[in-house]
Amino acid sequence: MKVNLPPFHGLHTLTFLTTLLLVCFMYNSDAQIDIEYQLPHKDILDIADATPSPLISMDEAGKVALLLYRNKYKSIDELSEVEMRLAGLRINPITFSGSRTNFYNFIKILSVQNKKEIAVEGLPHESKISNLSWSPDESKVAFTITESGGVALWLLDMATASAKRITDSNLNATYGSPFVWLRDNSGLLVKMIPQNRPVIMDQTKVVPSGPTVSVNDGSKAQNRTYQDLLKNKVDEDNFENLTTSEIWKVSIDGQSIKWGNKAMYAGMSLSPDGKYVLLSKVNRPFSYIVPASRFPRTYTIVDLDGNEVHDLYSSPLLEEIPKGFMATQTGPRSINWRSDLPSTLYWAEALDEGDPDNEVEYRDAVYQLNVPVKGDKTLLFKTKLRYSSIYWGNDETAIARSMWWNTRTERTEVFNPSDQSKSSKLLNERNYQDNYNDPGFPAFENNEYGRSVLALREGNIFLVGDGWSDEGKHPFIDQLNLNNGEKKRLFQTNKNEKLENIIRIINIDKGIILTRIESQEDFPNYYLRGFKNNTLEAVTAFPNPIQILQNVHKEIITYQREDGLELSGTLYLPVDYDKDKKEKMPMIMWAYPREYKDVSTAGQVTSSPNQFTFPNYGSPVFWVNRGYVVLDAAAFPIVGEGDDQPNDSFIKQLVSNAKAAIDAVDALGYIDRNRVAVGGHSYGAFMTANLLSNCDLFAAGIARSGAYNRTLTPFGFQAEERNYWEAPEVYYAMSPFMHADKMKTPMLLIHGEADNNSGTFPMQSERYFNALKGLGATVRLVLLPKESHGYASRESVMHMLWEQDQWLEKYVKNKHKLAVQTP
Repeated sequence: MKVNLPPFHGLHTLTFLTTLLLVCFMYNSDAQIDIEYQLPHKDILDIADATPSPLISMDEAGKVALLLYRNKYKSIDELSEVEMRLAGLRINPITFSGSRTNFYNFIKILSVQNKKEIAVEGLPHESKISNLSWSPDESKVAFTITESGGVALWLLDMATASAKRITDSNLNATYGSPFVWLRDNSGLLVKMIPQNRPVIMDQTKVVPSGPTVSVNDGSKAQNRTYQDLLKNKVDEDNFENLTTSEIWKVSIDGQSIKWGNKAMYAGMSLSPDGKYVLLSKVNRPFSYIVPASRFPRTYTIVDLDGNEVHDLYSSPLLEEIPKGFMATQTGPRSINWRSDLPSTLYWAEALDEGDPDNEVEYRDAVYQLNVPVKGDKTLLFKTKLRYSSIYWGNDETAIARSMWWNTRTERTEVFNPSDQSKSSKLLNERNYQDNYNDPGFPAFENNEYGRSVLALREGNIFLVGDGWSDEGKHPFIDQLNLNNGEKKRLFQTNKNEKLENIIRIINIDKGIILTRIESQEDFPNYYLRGFKNNTLEAVTAFPNPIQILQNVHKEIITYQREDGLELSGTLYLPVDYDKDKKEKMPMIMWAYPREYKDVSTAGQVTSSPNQFTFPNYGSPVFWVNRGYVVLDAAAFPIVGEGDDQPNDSFIKQLVSNAKAAIDAVDALGYIDRNRVAVGGHSYGAFMTANLLSNCDLFAAGIARSGAYNRTLTPFGFQAEERNYWEAPEVYYAMSPFMHADKMKTPMLLIHGEADNNSGTFPMQSERYFNALKGLGATVRLVLLPKESHGYASRESVMHMLWEQDQWLEKYVKNKHKLAVQTP
């Protein structure tokens, strides 16, 4: 945009300089507030501090389960521990582990048959437990405990309900899983810090020997705006030192021998028969523009003694992948073991040079290689779309999935992996955003190697689906004949006032499944259901920790926007609201825009009114206890059919979605439409800023951890594939920063100071705030120390809730008082 400046002479010069100084003063004047962490109103605090129920991990037979207890929040002390941000990783250099790891603090064993809970003996008080893994025979569970000086490996004996430590606190848990079980249950392969512990350098104390220089030879490297990247040689050395491990073989009694030499191990995977290990190692050269997942790697096959048996593949640095969501690398990718064979590797390779703009009949080919290697790779299958995954059954049956993002298309085909002369058979080709016609996901069972394979019965597979429809969510199990395509429904949950989710199939022959049942009044609990003999056995009896929300009115409302598109949202009325009196209340609307390529899928309802209300830290539902109507998960579809892209009419559709939602709730008689707030997180924050700049529907807004200037994400964002130079008018129109002069509505900006999400740099909120402040808008910026894209510490979450409550009380609930005070 061209800006014309006045000529520099006489009075014009003085006027211009005065104006310039005034603008500089506006941008740089001190308006910071020294404030300590605050607690929200008790009506919010009581709900936000509710104790979460334990998570559950059940054995394959459905006889015993682990109850995994955890704290709801971290503490700000935990987030303040030393942290290095390197190549997309966040690492604690003291403990050689992920600095943002979520932990369990206690474990109990639950007997499913008699409902008896047994506390595990031997665990330290308030342990930091992570990386849980059942042994192949499920007699033990391996896990790590992070201590002040490092990470140690522990074993839980299921028979005795006792845990013991089997290594020193010397595991390397910085990148990938730190251990893997041996097939015979005798022990584990464990990544450990090298015996000569590397020196980690403090960047602030290193005297540079020269500048950091980046170059390009003319190649296109159109990468997204990643965060936490390497920046200099010190970062490079620290990354290598922190991710370098030795692999040791550790027996279950704690005896250990060195197994693998020093390397930057990214992964280790045992073959199903347990005789071979696929190792992936990160190599130099590193990059300053892409994360570690795209650094060079070598893939090597070794035997159980650690001897190399085959050098499989070396991938290059992946800085220059073609543009587009369907772009990929050339050469082997997604290298894995076939779960149905003893030791056979398979992978995909692009047939279009990884470039979605190249027109070819087949996009990818899938190959396999038997180990020990006695020949070349063999072709298994070709895909017309981009390869996604394979579900292995046996020598004659496997199912392949491929997809194409641009058309939202997914293909599922069954093929014979032992006979490439037989053509594959198309099971379905569908819009993967079409939830109403989702056929479901194949059911699996463990084979002789303890690996998951398709549950096959005389040419039939079993599909587990969510069962979304106009009547809500009613999960199902179907039997599908792969030969003739005939489908038979074996089970579907009842269409009543409870929500039942199928967690997994325990025994398909006996018809036993693990489900979770809940309702608006009933806290979620687990059950074993026998759908063949119509039995239902409770597994858990977790109590409801938040009684106050139990009787809150909740419903899914549907309505239309002006172009006829069906929309929906979950409507909550305030605690003890009198529906007969219908007092006009303030409302909070919370949403997140989603892109679609057709109208029919954009209007589908995928929320259930029967789900128990247990708000997470960022939910707006807390405010039903503060006298607000809440419209949560309001549908904000952005549709672009055919050659039209969704973002070509982003603002128009955004405002239309908002107006339709307010009109719908207003028509029910519950709200004062002059006292409506809008809010969102991440892309929802971006939505909020755009709404406040482009309509007058709202009294205030809350925008958390958003991006507001799309020119700072020039190579695409969210679902936008085009770069800035291909669609500058779209980037400009969608950037709230470019329209800050239109902002007339009070807006609260909140951002984690250590945001790691691609594109949502804290600078986005800082620069946007400065622009709004300079232009005289009513705005408040809250930066939460140490917090990432999602907020973790109790101090930060409670303060965030306090900030939001204060903002809503002042600018929404009591908006009329502000009008009276205005001269």
